[in-house]
Amino acid sequence: MTEKIPQILILGGGFGGLSAANEIRTSLPSSQAKITVVDKKNWFMIGFAKLWIIRGTRTFENSTGLLSGLAKKNIEFLNEEILGIDLEKRNVKTTTQNISYDFLIIAMGSVLSPQKIPGLIKNGMNLYDYRESEKIHDKIMELKSGNIAISIMGMPYKCPPAPFEAALLIDSMLRENGIRDSVKIHCYSPAPITLPAAGPEISKKILDLINSENIIFHNSCKIKSVEPNKLIFEDSEAEFDLLLAIPPHIAPEVIYESGLAKQDNFISIDRDCKTPYENVYAVGDVTSLKVTDTWAVPKAGVFAEEEGQIVAKRIVSKIHSSEDTTLFDGKGGCFIESGRNTASLIEIDMFSGPTPSTKITESTTGHLDEKLQFEKDRLKKWL
Repeated sequence: MTEKIPQILILGGGFGGLSAANEIRTSLPSSQAKITVVDKKNWFMIGFAKLWIIRGTRTFENSTGLLSGLAKKNIEFLNEEILGIDLEKRNVKTTTQNISYDFLIIAMGSVLSPQKIPGLIKNGMNLYDYRESEKIHDKIMELKSGNIAISIMGMPYKCPPAPFEAALLIDSMLRENGIRDSVKIHCYSPAPITLPAAGPEISKKILDLINSENIIFHNSCKIKSVEPNKLIFEDSEAEFDLLLAIPPHIAPEVIYESGLAKQDNFISIDRDCKTPYENVYAVGDVTSLKVTDTWAVPKAGVFAEEEGQIVAKRIVSKIHSSEDTTLFDGKGGCFIESGRNTASLIEIDMFSGPTPSTKITESTTGHLDEKLQFEKDRLKKWL
């Protein structure tokens, strides 16, 4: 009698899902495990490429890799929506079928939820929606004067430095267009400092960096609603001519329906990335991993990637009837471009002591080259 091949089902073709799929396949041939990745998108893009599309140096088409490329690695890709997760019966409902699993990795990311802010969809643009990147570019190019508002409307949000990076890149666009003196750039955040995930010292350096380009940071601005050309905060108001919003993030609805998280929260995990259900793991932006009562692992691709690798090792060891006890180490880095063809690297060690340790490098052309290489390496390795 032929032994049944374990079915490994991965929900989501982003950093965490692709990292896990590739790591498992490197260790296990197709004769020892079937791997299926399910995603309603048929492409993968590194998140920071959206800023280059806004900048006008990239197009969407040359910033993506097709998930169909997984086939050459004997990883099946199913381009369908995930409609239900039955954790008791161990199967997942997609647009056309029910798929049973032996191991499940939930890597579905977070969902942008602009509808949670009254008036936002009608009066603002979504900085994090790839479908709006080219339109944002065009709006910036049309601008002659006025106020640009970049507003963070919920915490946590993915790629924490990105709003400030966007401000710096927009600053450079306006300088090139010769109109920077006629346009004010404002960043609004509900947090008391620029980058709570990186701590006060790095936050001060980010603040100094954006202030050096006459970008104004407004802290503790908790959004209530958006009116035409006006942000309404709990304690103040601000006018704008162009609003670029980072909307609240939530988990996909199917996560709440399955009971994996309470409404508007994320799947709570520890450093082993396990859920309370046997052989069910969760990684990346769909999760919340607390470090202390006040610190959590930021929502960033580099952390999802490592969590994917940790889960892959645990699954491979289980299939080999052993146990891998490797834990997510919480070390990673995010690049932040200056808008002057240089970038800095923010390095974080989440579990280094009572509080995470962070540092930021000088802004150099070398770090910008590293950022480009980071993208190339992952597209080549995973797809």
